[in-house]
Amino acid sequence: MNSTLAGTSIAMISLGCSKNLVDSEVMLGKLLDAGASLTASPHRADILLINTCGFILPAKKESIETILAAIHRRERGATKQKIVVTGCLFQRYGKELSSLLPEVDLFLGLDEIPNIDSHLKKLIDRNAPLSDSIPFSQSPKFIPDFDHPRLKLTPGHFSYLKIAEGCNHPCTFCIIPKIRGRYRSRSIDSILKEASSMVERGTKEIILVSQDTTFYGIDQSTQRVSLLVDLLSGLEAIPGDFWIRLLYTHPAHWTEALIEKFSSSKKIAKYIDIPIQHISDPVLGRMQRKTSEAYLRELLYEIRKKVKDAAIRTTLIVGFPGESEEDYQKLCDFICEFKFDRLGVFPYSPEEGTKAEKMIDQIGEKVKKRRAKKIMELQKEIVKEKNSLAIGKKLKVLIDRPGLARSQWDAPEVDTLVHVPLSLPPGQFVEVKIVDFKDYDLIAQ
Repeated sequence: MNSTLAGTSIAMISLGCSKNLVDSEVMLGKLLDAGASLTASPHRADILLINTCGFILPAKKESIETILAAIHRRERGATKQKIVVTGCLFQRYGKELSSLLPEVDLFLGLDEIPNIDSHLKKLIDRNAPLSDSIPFSQSPKFIPDFDHPRLKLTPGHFSYLKIAEGCNHPCTFCIIPKIRGRYRSRSIDSILKEASSMVERGTKEIILVSQDTTFYGIDQSTQRVSLLVDLLSGLEAIPGDFWIRLLYTHPAHWTEALIEKFSSSKKIAKYIDIPIQHISDPVLGRMQRKTSEAYLRELLYEIRKKVKDAAIRTTLIVGFPGESEEDYQKLCDFICEFKFDRLGVFPYSPEEGTKAEKMIDQIGEKVKKRRAKKIMELQKEIVKEKNSLAIGKKLKVLIDRPGLARSQWDAPEVDTLVHVPLSLPPGQFVEVKIVDFKDYDLIAQ
């Protein structure tokens, strides 16, 4: 540990997804290593660090509102703290954002995450805004590694492990490749070291994240094939009782070997997170998803057949430009036919700089919201049917906090909760019996 920031109190507000949360943990680890003291009270810190999200309009709005609230708090005299902004919002809008918000003392791009301590030290010593003197790369190269210090922000029993950064997919609705850069995988050795360290510290659930986990290693392999199965084999070999959960698996890169790995593994959660976005070929074509209705049907039914007791989760976009009533009805029919175990749906959000934003036949907000609402109504009936079949069954669950747990079929913050007796200890695996359900959640004893 060095002491370059000794005596400096720092607070962090981390917005957005789990991948952004990992970046926040790396920054806090670096700052703690530099001697800073961390506080959970944003208004009391010498420096407030805001890690923003810039993915879609609601996320951008939340990020801007958070920055403005910090500025207004300082202008009212409630604090004299320095305000530092980093993350996807600044990476996306760069100098435009810094000119709109001159009150912010420092903006940092994603490549400056490993240098966060030295930048904050200069800010304190100079006591003046520094943004103009900080380099900014529009194509970031940084990716967290095992060698970077990291302060966990999740409960002790589960951790997010970022296996890659960036994205190579040309999806017409998504701005992530322009924000996060090209796909770049971590080495298997680095990931296994970090996972082993997590398990040694008592982690019961390791959650693998990247923009597309099934693309892992394709950028490194001379044969241009995914190395995900090799990585999973290494993770399985780590001693201990823990779950391995995968998020964000693009359907285009699933293989027979990966299906077999899910089927045979004793540690990989039987949780298939596979965002298909749509089922209609005209929509998939305009989205540039590299999939088709026939391909998706074959893949999903094969997974359901071969991975016994799997919960298949998907994410959908409705109201994409040109989505006809026929396209939408086909999607509804497929939902009722396949009966996804978990499902999320989003009204299409036109994002600046994407191909879809410039497409003709944009669909009105009311229509998009109506379509999304109907799909969730369909899904609620499907979940009701599936939950009724769970009554009487015994499940291994992981206690998140007193009274609330999750099964292997549920990721933190997005899926079903299992209500359990308050006496069960957080952070431990427990076997419970399902006795009832309410809406999406199960009730156990």
